[in-house]
Amino acid sequence: MRIIVAAWLFAFMHAFADQGSLSPSPRTNINPALLYSQAIQVMPDRSEQDHLFTNEWRGRELDERFNQQIATYDNSFNLLRLAARQKVPCDWGYDLSQGPELLLPSLAKAKSLTQAARLRIRWHLENGRPDDARDDFLAAFVLGRQVSRDGILISALVQFAIENILVSSLAENWFRLGPETLQQIMDGIEAAPARGAIVQCIETERVSFKDWLARKIREFQSDSTDESEALQKTRQLLHSVMDQSEDPSKKTNSPTPESVIQAAGGTTAGLLQQLKELDPLYEEAAVLMTVPYQQFLPLIQAFNEKLKKHPNQLVKDFFPAFEKCRIKEFAVEVKLAMLRAAFEYRQAGDGAFAQILDPTLQAPFHLRRFEFDGTDRGFEVSSKMRYPDDWNASLIFIEKDGPAFYLDGKNAGKPVK
Repeated sequence: MRIIVAAWLFAFMHAFADQGSLSPSPRTNINPALLYSQAIQVMPDRSEQDHLFTNEWRGRELDERFNQQIATYDNSFNLLRLAARQKVPCDWGYDLSQGPELLLPSLAKAKSLTQAARLRIRWHLENGRPDDARDDFLAAFVLGRQVSRDGILISALVQFAIENILVSSLAENWFRLGPETLQQIMDGIEAAPARGAIVQCIETERVSFKDWLARKIREFQSDSTDESEALQKTRQLLHSVMDQSEDPSKKTNSPTPESVIQAAGGTTAGLLQQLKELDPLYEEAAVLMTVPYQQFLPLIQAFNEKLKKHPNQLVKDFFPAFEKCRIKEFAVEVKLAMLRAAFEYRQAGDGAFAQILDPTLQAPFHLRRFEFDGTDRGFEVSSKMRYPDDWNASLIFIEKDGPAFYLDGKNAGKPVK
């Protein structure tokens, strides 16, 4: 046994002799997705963390039970920080050939970790650990960017949600963030991986639905004894992918598997032809996802009208609602620009604030002091960008602690209930 141990120790020392130390250098070549998977595996059961997530902590003192439960996320965040330091691409290992059957188990967990990050940022700052607040923020921010690496539409939307949560966490802790910590956070945001864009998801949507369905139909044609059998298999597949769970009264204008088949002439060849007709629409949508905000609104309305009137039944039920996705993308771009403008205002005042332009309108944001219950609590940055339900984008940055209110959204400035 002693000989074996000695041989192992010699081999270990020899392996790191060139480095002049027994301690290996930290790795930066690990697939981040592997580390994220590990972080998810060791994260606590959220059902056992009810005290953290069923209470509203804004405007409320963090109690001992909070401290105990939020600390149980330490192992997960150590892994998120390690993932953020990797220098190789993040590959989630998804096989898009599975089409709509593909499972994306990491998305909900990534958002849950981000919600924990929001709480941990305040927890660290209140306990004199600004570096930990910075590191947890940036680790979660990079996670958000990495979830969109697969080019899947829902992944991009989760990325936007994560960025929204994290930017709001800075706004609500604005008075707790020192200038050095805030500068480091802003630098980290600039150095983060590029955001996954909706336009990059168009081709993935085409491959994972339209191409997938065409391939399945061809397989049915090849494997079946006749057209009737192939058509029956196709009918069953359409039933499995078309959402039949909603209230039927809300789906009166939506096609059914049978109506799709009938519109295609009642043949699998007709269905393949209808799928081919979707290609120009995907191409047109890809162009629309790149136009500026002010041009986008009238163009997407015209595009949506075309979809409504399109004779191809597959368009009406299967073509993604790209308008809502692109609006969410504009909104998160605006929110990050608001953060930059608020940072410049804090650093250098009104002149520096005015230099940061609203990306949707290419004009300066509006800034005003914000009072809540008669007390000056900070400042509000707002955009002229209007959401479909007719309210303007804005974000309030808190400079003085006190009773809680909503920082953004259509209820911005109203008390938290």
